[in-house]
Amino acid sequence: MKPVIGFAYDLRSDALAEGLSPEEAAEFDSAETIDAIAAALAGNGFDVDRIGNGRALCARLAQGHRWDLVFNIAEGRGGRCREAQVPALLELFSIPYTFSDPLTCALTLDKEMAKQVIRAAGLPTPASRVIASLDDLDPLSLGYPLFAKPLAEGTGKGIDGASRVDDGRALAAVCGRLLETFRQPVLVEEYLPGREFTTSILGTGREARVLGTLEVRLRPDAPDGDYSFKVKEECEQYVDYLLVTHDPVLPAVEELALASYRALQCRDAGRVDIRLDADGNPAFLEINPLPGLHPTHSDLPMTATACGMEYGELIGAIVASARKRLGHGG
Repeated sequence: MKPVIGFAYDLRSDALAEGLSPEEAAEFDSAETIDAIAAALAGNGFDVDRIGNGRALCARLAQGHRWDLVFNIAEGRGGRCREAQVPALLELFSIPYTFSDPLTCALTLDKEMAKQVIRAAGLPTPASRVIASLDDLDPLSLGYPLFAKPLAEGTGKGIDGASRVDDGRALAAVCGRLLETFRQPVLVEEYLPGREFTTSILGTGREARVLGTLEVRLRPDAPDGDYSFKVKEECEQYVDYLLVTHDPVLPAVEELALASYRALQCRDAGRVDIRLDADGNPAFLEINPLPGLHPTHSDLPMTATACGMEYGELIGAIVASARKRLGHGG
């Protein structure tokens, strides 16, 4: 009898139908992604039960449904702990699942909390400040240029051409807009002018390993000047993702990525964003413990493809990591 894998996810079309804006629903997954993951799980020898979002999971649990493992990519709804909602429910019912636990999911969504752990581990990350109100801007004690973004969002939400600022007036304007729009604090950090990388990692703890690193290179016609929400959503038009192989900076980038992944106790797979400072030294920006899995649009699958790993093999590797740490073999 095949093991049964439950599949937890937030569907973007459902959120749009409920009245969320395209930006509010940006972190949720397309039907194409869900279909691809379900097919890959089936191709790896599992029976797949599509559960849906956290509320659907609650209903199924109340009805007595259980699974051998849940493949969880649900982003959750509301607050900085939203990515921890489904993992917490599954732990309450002693159901194993893929990817990171509630603590890591909540910790890493709050970008400053993640950076505090990174600093405590002795790893480099830009100096930063959390702005909960405009009163927090005085005094600031950070060096311009600065970069401002919502504290607990992903997919480039809230980032546009005004995010990089060179003076106090511009900073107050962008912070005021973000505070009003996203109803959460703003992370302000010193801007790093160097090259940007994203490193994909598979595994857990000591067995975690770097899959590969992409350089994120914006094309000349890319709007906003940085890796903004619009640029990410239309990355096929505005971004070149280049697999980094023989590059003097690569060992330092990947060493930092792997150390950050372990310090934040991510599991099974994840992605670390890194940028070089003015001296060419890598620094941690943020980490994604629930990486996007669209076969051709998301960074982790793109990295796998560039490294010669097929999509089905990638999904299989994530499940194998979860099963191994749970004591069920590879």
